[in-house]
Amino acid sequence: MYVVEFAGEDDAFAAREAATAMTGVEVVAPGVGVAEAVDRRAVRSLAYTHRVSRVVDRSAATVEAAVASLAAAPLDLDGTVAVRARDVRRGTGVDTPHAERELGGVLTNEGLPVDLDDPDHELRALFSDERCVLGWLDIETDRGFGARAPTKKPFFQPGSMSPLLARALANIAGTEPGSLVVDPMCGTGGVLVEAGLVGADVLGLDAQAKMARGARENLAHYLDGGWATARGDATHLPLEDGAADAVVFDAPYGRQSRIEGDLETVVAGALAEARRVAPRAVLVSDRPWTDAARAAGWTVEDVFERRVHASLTRYIAVLG
Repeated sequence: MYVVEFAGEDDAFAAREAATAMTGVEVVAPGVGVAEAVDRRAVRSLAYTHRVSRVVDRSAATVEAAVASLAAAPLDLDGTVAVRARDVRRGTGVDTPHAERELGGVLTNEGLPVDLDDPDHELRALFSDERCVLGWLDIETDRGFGARAPTKKPFFQPGSMSPLLARALANIAGTEPGSLVVDPMCGTGGVLVEAGLVGADVLGLDAQAKMARGARENLAHYLDGGWATARGDATHLPLEDGAADAVVFDAPYGRQSRIEGDLETVVAGALAEARRVAPRAVLVSDRPWTDAARAAGWTVEDVFERRVHASLTRYIAVLG
């Protein structure tokens, strides 16, 4: 059994992404989940998972209970150790330095040497809600997303998607090495960059030549190959039936975006084309297009609402 430390505030969305790299994922407390098994390669590419640890035990969310739980657990280890305690989302009021000292005392009493700088084994003590989960750190995810922030890309436009969200969308769509991911409304190419970094081949189309050129600039900056962009119509994709593995797109936000034609017609057409060329899709929008998705032949597997600011909520529909 594994304990998962989620990033962000939307645990359901983080768990949905985590399920692409783990089995039996379940949210057990704010910011904390468990999983039965993990794909180590896939876990490292997750956006909304920080760490995965092998569960030692669970207890009530007090230092005393955590210490008793650790003292009763088998500690078959060689090498140095350290303890890192977290009051996840600051919800329990636990004194984490005190927890680290007390839990560290259990380990030293077992004859395990402490190395706070570079330990061989790191014990994670996660206090959240009414529970504490103890686990030995196993996997930390790659966290280079800040270097790919929209404003740091060669081509930038206001309203561009964060690389964290873009990576999560690519993962939820089933991106993996060798797959083909299509974004028919690619904008600056954020989703394509993240899918390409996971190892997929990517194709981006946009109705505006400026955006297609800008996406090309960004993709060339981050990826060595396996990508292409062009000006194109999302309602008439230049692909054969079933040619792609997944389609991911951020639909126009009404008056905030320049579109050619009626918004409802464009989105419905894009959904129908996505259904023609791929078995999976993820749609991001400022409203739930679930009726249009079903009319295009999709099954709506999940819908998530993510508040951006007071006047904008993003809807993310997972389609299969």
